[in-house]
Amino acid sequence: MRILANELKNFLGKNVTVEGWVNSRRDHGGLIFIDLRDHTGIIQLVITPENIESFKLAESVRDEFVLKAEGKMRERAPELINPNIETGKIELVVDKLELLNRSDPLPVNTHDDGEKSSEEMRLKYRYLDLRRPSMQNILKRRSEYYRFIREFMYNHDFTEITTPILANSSPEGARDFLVPSRLHPGKFYALPQAPQQFKQLLMVGGVNKYFQIAPCFRDEDPRADRLYGDFYQLDMEMSFVSDGEVVRSEIEPLFVDLATKFTNKKLVLNSEPAKQFVGKDSKIPRMPYNFAMETYGVDKPDLRYGMELIELTEVFKDTDFKVFKAPCVKALCVKGGANLTRREIDEFTEKAKKEGAGGLAYILYSDGEAKSPILKFMSEAEIKDVKKHTGAEEGDAVFFGADERSKVNKVLGQLRIAFADHFNLKNDDEVAYTWIVDFPFYEWDEKARKLDFGHNPFSMPKGGLEALENAKTDEEKLALVADQYDMVMNGYEVCSGAVRNYNPEIMYKVFNILGYNNEYVESRFSGMLNAFKFGAPPHAGCAPGLDRIFMVLENTENIRDIVAFPKNGSGVDLMMDSPSEVDKSQLDESHLAILED
Repeated sequence: MRILANELKNFLGKNVTVEGWVNSRRDHGGLIFIDLRDHTGIIQLVITPENIESFKLAESVRDEFVLKAEGKMRERAPELINPNIETGKIELVVDKLELLNRSDPLPVNTHDDGEKSSEEMRLKYRYLDLRRPSMQNILKRRSEYYRFIREFMYNHDFTEITTPILANSSPEGARDFLVPSRLHPGKFYALPQAPQQFKQLLMVGGVNKYFQIAPCFRDEDPRADRLYGDFYQLDMEMSFVSDGEVVRSEIEPLFVDLATKFTNKKLVLNSEPAKQFVGKDSKIPRMPYNFAMETYGVDKPDLRYGMELIELTEVFKDTDFKVFKAPCVKALCVKGGANLTRREIDEFTEKAKKEGAGGLAYILYSDGEAKSPILKFMSEAEIKDVKKHTGAEEGDAVFFGADERSKVNKVLGQLRIAFADHFNLKNDDEVAYTWIVDFPFYEWDEKARKLDFGHNPFSMPKGGLEALENAKTDEEKLALVADQYDMVMNGYEVCSGAVRNYNPEIMYKVFNILGYNNEYVESRFSGMLNAFKFGAPPHAGCAPGLDRIFMVLENTENIRDIVAFPKNGSGVDLMMDSPSEVDKSQLDESHLAILED
């Protein structure tokens, strides 16, 4: 019977059989040592010349050959103990060595030490990259992660239900992956961007609390924190819920437990302004969208550190400094920023320009005085008020943004993140959560010069039909908020949810406001509308993104490192060579033809 490496310490003095890959081989003339690796660890094999056949085989093996070894376990001599591995005090003296399979020279490193192979090569030979102990650990951890989540959902009386993969096209916002129908020429299925419509129909069907670990498919550009093509989310929905706080309170303990119990991280909230939004029965703030944008410049703020945006518009309302004659003036106070070099300041300036700023004004506080090229344009009162409002001290720097309010928030919001990276303010042992709530229901589309949906048209507007009917002007419509919410984790959006619009009358109205008639709504969403006409209960839910959460929990910035078989940054599976061309016969069966460009 095969014994695993992590069990061998229980078999001292006994004959055992082990199997695995050659991790390394050392020939000491009279003895050959082979480190044999399985998925639990490494055991040292000792092969002596007296064992002629085994010794001859041992002389020929190379890294990643697959071996089977039989022999007796013993303790290592004190001077030969390896304290760096779990089995460093024991070894196997081989009686019989058997070659199970050979290996060609390796194109990638299968060890965690040594030079790390390029990502392209690691993805092309992913089956080899997965042999690395760190990748083996990721796969096991991910399995434990799913089990942890499932146990929570079962303990909270959710029913696990799977929904179709071949579905209809949905208005989720990203591009669909389309699947042509062989049986119905000219028609297409779509791989679901999310099981949104199905889970709402389950609520209509009488299911009380639903969940699934759902595969989702979106044809959107990959990023370091977003996989291309397919990803997994914890999809959940609850019946007879008309307030988003019910869902937030239900799922919040899972987020807390994942941080504090699954990974033993510290739950923090290191930004003082955010603390006002923490309720007595919660550890996580409920922060309004507008507050997040004004205070942090983004709707997914990292609250492991402060460095909030500081309003200075009133300070410069009568300024003679042309740069600050703007609708909005704000600043960031960067602790220790006075030590930035000229080159570093130039790099931050370039980043500000890429975000739309004309430049980056600043004041450095060092050697007991304020230093800056802009001081000669500012009055003494303005210089004094800047220091007062920002709380700048010796060694700090203040960086300014002056422009339209939305642009200032965007520029300084991105600079806040960049400064936090530069000064190592992001502690991987900490997790800071916040719920972002009260998203705008509508937003202004500058290109089209008209109103459009802010996020999801199927969210319930707060105030319902009455609020929609009372909103007459564009300003009043832009003031409408959706009962929609996002969970933010260390600066990443990891969950979105909402109270659903289950009332056909309200659904018609939210589209009517944008100029769409009832016929348009019925042509696009007839399935949902018809179901809602038969006593649909109020319902709400959310969908945490499991890949992104796991990426944060495992302290990696590249989401491809926590998935077994990801595609590369161009959406290509280098290992399976997909996407690929298909035979003409397959195209004919699907009633498709390739048009030359």
